[in-house]
Amino acid sequence: MRLTFREIKDKITKMVPSGITYEVDLEAASIAIVTTEPARFEKDGLTGRISKEIKRRVEIRPDPSLLVSIEDATDAIRNIIPDAALVQNIWFDPAISMVVIECRDPGEGVGKRGAHLKKLRDEIGWSVRIERAAPLASKTARDIHRFRLENAEERKQILRRFGTNIYRPKRPGQEWVRLTALGSYREVGRTMHLVTTNESRVLVDCGAKPGRESEWMPYFDAPEVLPPEKLDAVVITHAHIDHIGMLPVLYKYNYRGPVYCTPPTRDLMTMLQMDFIKVAQAEGRTPPYALEDIQEMMKHVVDVEWGQITDISPDIKMTLHNAGHILGSSSVHMHIGEESKHHNIVFSGDIKYEKSWLYEAAHVRFPRVETLVIESTYGGANSFQPSRLEATQELHDLLKRSLARGGKLFFPVFAVGRSQEVMVAIDQLFKSGECEPVTVWVDGMITEATAIHASHPNYLNAELRKSVLKDDGTNPFSSKWFRRVENREHREGVLRDPGSCIVLATSGMMTGGPIVEYLKHWAPEPLNTLCFVGYQAEGTLGRKLQAGSASVPLSDSGVTTMVEMNCDMVIIDGFSGHSDRRQLMDYVSQMNPKPRLVICHHGDERICAEFSKAIRETFRVRCTAPRNLETIRLS
Repeated sequence: MRLTFREIKDKITKMVPSGITYEVDLEAASIAIVTTEPARFEKDGLTGRISKEIKRRVEIRPDPSLLVSIEDATDAIRNIIPDAALVQNIWFDPAISMVVIECRDPGEGVGKRGAHLKKLRDEIGWSVRIERAAPLASKTARDIHRFRLENAEERKQILRRFGTNIYRPKRPGQEWVRLTALGSYREVGRTMHLVTTNESRVLVDCGAKPGRESEWMPYFDAPEVLPPEKLDAVVITHAHIDHIGMLPVLYKYNYRGPVYCTPPTRDLMTMLQMDFIKVAQAEGRTPPYALEDIQEMMKHVVDVEWGQITDISPDIKMTLHNAGHILGSSSVHMHIGEESKHHNIVFSGDIKYEKSWLYEAAHVRFPRVETLVIESTYGGANSFQPSRLEATQELHDLLKRSLARGGKLFFPVFAVGRSQEVMVAIDQLFKSGECEPVTVWVDGMITEATAIHASHPNYLNAELRKSVLKDDGTNPFSSKWFRRVENREHREGVLRDPGSCIVLATSGMMTGGPIVEYLKHWAPEPLNTLCFVGYQAEGTLGRKLQAGSASVPLSDSGVTTMVEMNCDMVIIDGFSGHSDRRQLMDYVSQMNPKPRLVICHHGDERICAEFSKAIRETFRVRCTAPRNLETIRLS
């Protein structure tokens, strides 16, 4: 049901009893009812009935006149919430008149039958949400909360502008849908898709390509993308550099529209983009964007939870679902057009169709699907991986063997996802008593990424979520053998230490970061082991080593030296966040309903072609693997 903002306001007017003071505002796609009497809307389910009538998400916001100052509200919280609740953080967001209180014991914070919560709302006027505090503190999450507080008024105006664009009048003319390939088609990296309709232009992902600086960026210069300010929205599937690495470039060149993603993706994306700048500068390269571009982007991020139906343009509704790949990773379901003439697209994102140590298996049930856009990273005819249990056993055997001979193990890992998977596997081994524990050093952004995992337990699988929330000694991320490398001097001490240890370090493809330092010092020693647990893209140092290079040139204090690869080198498949050929085929098989068209991307040229052929022949559906810059009409 297509409604303008005026029509929505008229419907609400007819439903709200006379005598209640309120105004209707926009918070992106959500309808905000700002009132001096919030309790009146809670009575008899009025809010729910309004939402059902207008078929939109409705938020009840207290009128600004009801709100006490942040200082007075903080004092009231300290006075009303008992010490037993162990309040850790208090976050205010004036843009939505909300305060979030993080406690070690949320039950104590809420009080019997919500007594503390109700008293707080009556006393301070703000909407109050009480959450369980994470066992590990995330600097990124803290900085984002502070940034939103500092920019609350501007964000409020931005959200209103997003809503005005979404609820604009219908554009006349024939309805149609097209998909344009702007990156990651017949390649891995720089993922970017453009969905164009007669009314809207929406990007899905905006990534960088690892390895080759000349191919860093997706096709921003394609006429369909220009000018960027004409885009309606950007949707982000997950926070890996090949999906979010170039997003701030849009804001550098005047895009001022929304970015929709899950809260964990928001946090991880910010962390990784800031690191992207640092790594580029450290390597003597000019980064394609600056800190202020990331900050501008953050003003425009709209948080979306899994399963939440969200209007992102006049004719496109979007729902995010678990993709099983990394924390907060999502498959994107788009419902385009009116009921009489519509088209449904699912962008799988990067998927893992198997329950892992961290996440549930990717979601496969959707209301309707006409077109599926699916990743193909391991879609080749011989691209099969062991199960998680098999991979874990292989890792355990490697650890016991390597540590028994007094060697060091070092893992190039992505800060997000693979690091935490390996940590869980190591933790399991050490707690089992099968192997004498050694220090496990984590270097790079891994500690912060792990803290972000702990900050969003609802995005973890049920078992891990329980252990993280209880934090009773079963939480693997808090285990005593994991220690952070604090700085360069600390790293040099680890490098010189003659004892056995394990190191997890970024970057995952060895394109830079601290892992290169460990390679320089430890690769020449035969007792040591370099272990790969993640994908290595073409053109990266990791791929060169896997191809059998006996020595590699590495820079040391400005001087290039050849480093001999005398250490063992092991590849353990099965820890990848990507599905292998078998799982990808199962994903398509189990998808309900079945798509009529499948489009393959995010794989090498040969693999995309092989996977496309397999889907076409197995499921008797149209399937194609287009090239970058090709456009396909979907409807």
